[in-house]
Amino acid sequence: MTTRWRRFFKLLILCVFLATTQISHAGADLSDTRTIRKREQKSYWSLYDCPQCVGKKARQEQGHMKSASGSSPPDEKDIDIIVTYTDTSGSVRIRTVKSRDLSASWIWRSPTDENTDHQNSSQVALEESFQTDVRFGDNVEHSTDGHLLGREMPQPQTSTMNPVKLKRRLLRQQRRDLRTAKLIRQDKEIDNQLQAAAIERTRELDTTVKGRYSIWRIEYQNPNSDSTLKLMRDQIIMAKAYASIAKANNETGLYDSLMQSSRESQHAIGDARSDAELQPRYCHFVLFALDRAKAMGHTLSIAKDQLYDCLVVARKLRAMLQSTEANVNLLKKKSAFLIQLAAKIVPKPLHCLPLQLTTDYYLQGFQNSGFPNKDKLEDTSLFHYAIFSDNVLATSVVVNSTLVHAKEPEKHVFHIVTDKLNFAAMKMWFLVNPPVGAAIQVENVDDFTWLNSSYCPVLRQLESARMKEYYFKANQASSLSVGSDNLKYRNPKYLSMLNHLRFYLPEVYPKLDKILFLDDDIVVQKDLTPLWSVNLRGMVNGAVETCKESFHRFDKYLNFSNPKISENFHPNACGWAFGMNVFDLKEWRKQDITGIYHHWQDLNEDRTLWKLGTLPPGLITFNNLTYPLERSWHVLGLGYDPALNQTAIENAAVVHYNGNYKPWLDLAIAKYKSYWSRYVMFDNSYLQLCNISG
Repeated sequence: MTTRWRRFFKLLILCVFLATTQISHAGADLSDTRTIRKREQKSYWSLYDCPQCVGKKARQEQGHMKSASGSSPPDEKDIDIIVTYTDTSGSVRIRTVKSRDLSASWIWRSPTDENTDHQNSSQVALEESFQTDVRFGDNVEHSTDGHLLGREMPQPQTSTMNPVKLKRRLLRQQRRDLRTAKLIRQDKEIDNQLQAAAIERTRELDTTVKGRYSIWRIEYQNPNSDSTLKLMRDQIIMAKAYASIAKANNETGLYDSLMQSSRESQHAIGDARSDAELQPRYCHFVLFALDRAKAMGHTLSIAKDQLYDCLVVARKLRAMLQSTEANVNLLKKKSAFLIQLAAKIVPKPLHCLPLQLTTDYYLQGFQNSGFPNKDKLEDTSLFHYAIFSDNVLATSVVVNSTLVHAKEPEKHVFHIVTDKLNFAAMKMWFLVNPPVGAAIQVENVDDFTWLNSSYCPVLRQLESARMKEYYFKANQASSLSVGSDNLKYRNPKYLSMLNHLRFYLPEVYPKLDKILFLDDDIVVQKDLTPLWSVNLRGMVNGAVETCKESFHRFDKYLNFSNPKISENFHPNACGWAFGMNVFDLKEWRKQDITGIYHHWQDLNEDRTLWKLGTLPPGLITFNNLTYPLERSWHVLGLGYDPALNQTAIENAAVVHYNGNYKPWLDLAIAKYKSYWSRYVMFDNSYLQLCNISG
């Protein structure tokens, strides 16, 4: 019994002791907490916004830490920071923060030491991180209390920032600033370079060629300007396809409906190329077209439900495509034939002019009249021109435009050769309209008795029945339908002796040493006298080359499948143009150029080397004997190309209307016609009598 009570009293005493100890510890903890809060309240310093205040405070803190015992920050890994605060309900709360959870921008401060000392000015940058929030753990980060704690608690900072670390931070900031400034500077330089390049490109851009690539053309203003028309055209194609299928299947009602809808849609479209072109025809065209498209769509939907079969529809569309291609090819042939026909036909006013001149020539007795200045015709010190033409008006323009720009008109001599039919008219024109100061000679090609079939291969070929069949029946319907070769070269004018007389210049003008050959479809815009001083360097012909990349080279004009051509010429040799050519007649006679021409003309009697004309035999005859002139002397293409460079035309010494669209025809390209018409004497009585006007 005694032993039991002893054990009981021992346990009781032990429990009382433990309880007393626990209470004393709690009181101590509470006292420590209050002490910590008082210290925190005393050591709480507000954050400074201005750099000067931050720097001053940092220097004070550095002084405090130097005077603190140990002068080194405590071990952050072993410190638990206990914080008490009052929440919104008034309850006192306690939170524990590990020192290792604080960011590097926190600095330990000693509130006991008030001494100050100088601090390195570079440490001012440490205060930039004072605004960093403190991580108190997951339970603090996700609670409002933790957020308030980060705003209200004092901010002890872990270290004074090692000077080496501070220097590195400052260097990093400097590098960032330098890099930013460098990038900004590079951006500005790139912008300036792009701007300068854009300005330079706009200066080089030729805005005169408006018809070929300009983005300001009407069709580029709105990429969807013809969307309604495209829809309706597609519907018409499908309606025709389904109508054909419906007719084959004896679906009469559906066939009639499709054809009626197709006709109505076609009537609404007319000849328009865009939606805007139809607005004058229909006040509410867009609405009307959309209604038509909806109605057609409904009809096509019915047809598709009844007739659609993928293979049948594909086969029908393929047949329609082939039929359309055949029609297009036929129209191209007809167009080529009609263009050639229109180019050959002489307009009524131009036919009237030589008739009136010829009538007056014989009625007024000008047969025995001659031209003055005959002594100049063989003077080699003067500037001589050769013009071979049967067109009075065109020849007058060549002479007028040449003399207008000549610095010394009295030194220019024009040698004109025409045929027997137009000789009286040509002579009459220049007798009544003599060029001021210049000498004129008009001759009839039929008077050249030496030019006969025994000497000239072209005349001999013209007399053959095969040639007559080829040329004079080329324009018949049967010849057109079988798809004959290029109609351009089947024109009998290519066998005219006026066209081939250029190969006999030394025989026509035996006393001259140099002559400038001009076609009758050119216009002179500058003084041509400098051409006589060009050194041809032993060449016979001075001409402007026309080859550009792969265009206008020998393989375009000659048949290189024939060994006679392929063994003597290179297919990529550069071509040149007749129309304005300087010929050295002394060198011509020396190298017997006419003999070379005769040789090749005889070889081509069966037309296997080239398709007639004068340029192919000219390329062969003067091969390796042509001196290239500057391109500005001679600009070609005004008779077929509407997209020539306007600046090049205006700066050219001679412009050439080579092609079918001659300036005296209604086919002429309108924007080029003024270069020619300005030299026509529209106030002349003969032109007014024949109603020739600009």
